[in-house]
Amino acid sequence: INLNMIYLKTPEEIALLRASNQLVGKTLAEVAKHIRVGVTTLELDKIAEDFIRSNGAVPGFLDYGGFPNTLCISVNDQVVHGIPSNYALKEGDIVSVDCGTLLNGYYGDSAYTFCVGEVDEKVKKLLKITKESLSLGIDSAQHGNRIGDIGYAIQKHCQAAGFSVVRKLVGHGVGRNLHEDPEVPNFGKRGQGVLLKEGMVIAIEPMINMGNRDVVQEKDGWTIRTIDRKPSAHFEHTIAIRKGKAEILSTFDYIEEVLNNK
Repeated sequence: INLNMIYLKTPEEIALLRASNQLVGKTLAEVAKHIRVGVTTLELDKIAEDFIRSNGAVPGFLDYGGFPNTLCISVNDQVVHGIPSNYALKEGDIVSVDCGTLLNGYYGDSAYTFCVGEVDEKVKKLLKITKESLSLGIDSAQHGNRIGDIGYAIQKHCQAAGFSVVRKLVGHGVGRNLHEDPEVPNFGKRGQGVLLKEGMVIAIEPMINMGNRDVVQEKDGWTIRTIDRKPSAHFEHTIAIRKGKAEILSTFDYIEEVLNNK
């Protein structure tokens, strides 16, 4: 990795990144209101696009590298990059919704995995552990630590629970581009990799499988699914590195307010 390509953000830029990421959190909450049996993933996509545009931003994923939609919606054994379609959500599904926004020249990026109706207990545990691992990864993301510390924290927690970490997909820097250096793997060794510095902004996004860690790309050229067709969970926050605890720029607060009132 070319270390010259890692841009440290000014406080002004971090404020703009925070605004974009807060909008992602609000968009995901708007989507959360409509997640239920029978809704199609394309309907959820439309809700998100309208909400983002009505808030003065543009969808960050739409046409990014040719991606056809606003949201990446990945159901059950789909890990990430699922294309919204006429698929209607069913009782017991889990659905990862990954959303990006572009507001005032800066990107927001966050993801949350939702339950549809009553979900199997073991699958619920997969979601719980994945979400916990994101928090542990964020705890390790401090000025003076290294990228490997983040991945180590995530990997240790998920593997201890009997789950596996996807290796082929990673988190990333976020700024004026949706994907910047450095890459942020969800596995690693403590004390290894790029040095974390105050002002770096990164997306940490554990993608954790119930079964085998291996994944395959579907014929649509986008959707990534587990090789053994077992479920996969995905949670993502964009954070700013600080001396001490990282500043989480995105938020799950709006989403959880919706889920708690459903």
